Amino acid sequence: MKRIEQTILIVTFLAFSWLAMQAMHELGHVIGARLTKAEVTSVTLHPCIISRTDLGHNPHPLVVVWAGPVIGSALPLLAFLVGKVCRAPGVYLFRFFAGFCLIANGIYIAFGPSAGAADTGVMIQHGSPHWIMIIFGLLTALLGMYLWHRQGERFGLGEAKGTVSRKATVVSVLLLAAIVGGELIIGHK
Repeated sequence: MKRIEQTILIVTFLAFSWLAMQAMHELGHVIGARLTKAEVTSVTLHPCIISRTDLGHNPHPLVVVWAGPVIGSALPLLAFLVGKVCRAPGVYLFRFFAGFCLIANGIYIAFGPSAGAADTGVMIQHGSPHWIMIIFGLLTALLGMYLWHRQGERFGLGEAKGTVSRKATVVSVLLLAAIVGGELIIGHK
């Protein structure tokens, strides 16, 4: 039974982290667009696709495109820090999610495609130097890995031998169900 709960926790929390990371990233683009008076024509979130924010008039494309990974990394990190200061139960889940967002955004910006409509292509098209993108990516990914360091036992790895918190497993399943349900209901706006 221990390994089943461990597997459920790991699989559901990884899936939740992927979908929630995309939502945070797109929220960053939307915030950047609102702050610079850009027109958001649609935000697409769905469990089966890569998320996307489409824009109309965009007077400051670099601000909007960088807001996605910057805010999409900073908000989960801030949530973790608040959770840690407040000694929230299950704060390691916040920590894992913050690390996931930092790593995913970092790798995407450092090594993403350099052409096309992807964020990295837009960054290069509008003058972001590759070296800035690589430094951002390396710093965020390294910070994310630091947050993940020594978290394995919470997920039943190593000396924990499959033992995980049943509450964390239930929370993880509920979080995944909520984000999948939310994306299916209001995923394209």
